[in-house]
Amino acid sequence: MATVTKENIGLLHEKLTVKLEKTDYLPSFEKALKEYSKKANIPGFRKGMVPAGLIKKMYGTSLFTDEVLKTVDKELIGYLQNDKLDIFAQPLPLESDFKQLDVNNPSDYTFEFEVGMKPEFTLPDLAKAKTTRYVVTVTDEMVNNEVDRLQNRYGNMKDEETVTTEENVLNVNFVEANADGSEAEGGIKKDNSILVKYFAEGFRKNWMGKKAGDAETVQLLSAFDEKEREWIIGDLGLDKEDSAAAERYFTITITKVGLLEKRELNEDFFNQLYPNQDVKTEQDFRDKVKTEIQNYWNSQANNQIHDQVFHQLVDHTQIEFPADFLKKWVKSQGETAKTDEEVEKEFPTFLSQLKWTLISDKIVQDNAIQVNPDEVRAFAKQQLFSYMGGANLSDDQPWVADYVEKMMKDRKYVEDAYNRLQTQKIFEWGATQVKPADKDISAEEFTKMVEEHQHHHH
Repeated sequence: MATVTKENIGLLHEKLTVKLEKTDYLPSFEKALKEYSKKANIPGFRKGMVPAGLIKKMYGTSLFTDEVLKTVDKELIGYLQNDKLDIFAQPLPLESDFKQLDVNNPSDYTFEFEVGMKPEFTLPDLAKAKTTRYVVTVTDEMVNNEVDRLQNRYGNMKDEETVTTEENVLNVNFVEANADGSEAEGGIKKDNSILVKYFAEGFRKNWMGKKAGDAETVQLLSAFDEKEREWIIGDLGLDKEDSAAAERYFTITITKVGLLEKRELNEDFFNQLYPNQDVKTEQDFRDKVKTEIQNYWNSQANNQIHDQVFHQLVDHTQIEFPADFLKKWVKSQGETAKTDEEVEKEFPTFLSQLKWTLISDKIVQDNAIQVNPDEVRAFAKQQLFSYMGGANLSDDQPWVADYVEKMMKDRKYVEDAYNRLQTQKIFEWGATQVKPADKDISAEEFTKMVEEHQHHHH
């Protein structure tokens, strides 16, 4: 009768020894041999009439090995399930001499495996964690800028003969040039649309009185101030981090001159942006804009709380790992085995991700967090609408339902959506556990803080 024994060989690291007697696997091997002889199609013999000795000679070794290993797997899985061993990955076979398997001399066999045990651990008390809810102050300037942006976005563009104001919009063609103004061989060419006021203040006068067909050869460094220059450099496909990019020359040719007429602040405009929301006066409109800006920054602040929750959980949860086993497991993954050096290099990142996986799994299990198919469907629909530019689409259109059902049949998509929704619920749960202190902050300070945090993590 088969036996499985366990022996500790390190921190959360166990050796499992499977001992088979020949009576554990011989009956199934002999049955497999008979089944094979019935199906074998060998020239010179009628189907099902091939002598057992010939079948054993031709296929016995592989069938024998298969049946022995199947029996080992069955015993191993049964042991893990019966003893409720919570292990990482799959058992790794220790050095086993498969030459010991001899179809002509069946005997008792021993196989050894190593397993890494999942650790028990306790999550920190998030209620006692020091956390902050950043409350971004929405200023009149922010409201004015957003109102201005909306007026421009929904305004009307009219053609102009010549450039007369810094508010003129220029449709232009960038062609990379040499310092003398001649076209650079194999250089960059790119169309763009740009307000005169986005050029450097000292350069704007060069455009005054110009019309379609007129051109200026410029060095990016002198034509644009830093913020706009960075945007232009990126749009031209150059590297923003390369200081030499700003020193390049371009001939900028006007293809069209326009002037954007801002949308009037009237009830028609308010109704277009906020239908059926009783926005009638300019003050109503500004209040609505201010609320939307505040909601945006509140959502950003919530993301920041989620980030704090993540760090509290990861930084303050003590988890021990069977490092020796996990390194062997990492080494065995992939089409080709990794070197020890590659494993050591990858291991810290692997361990960090594994730690978060264990923490997430515990939160999900302890709090019965679930994601149901209807939530995945709603997620797919929401994604579709965002792809369509946030258009006010009707939920009940047949093509929308068809798209969602198509996505629900895509296993990879469903798994990805499920994981994203589950992660979102984990952080939403975490946000209910912390007791953050409110702190007023400007939008600039908040943005800088988030950027510095992201830079630190990269």
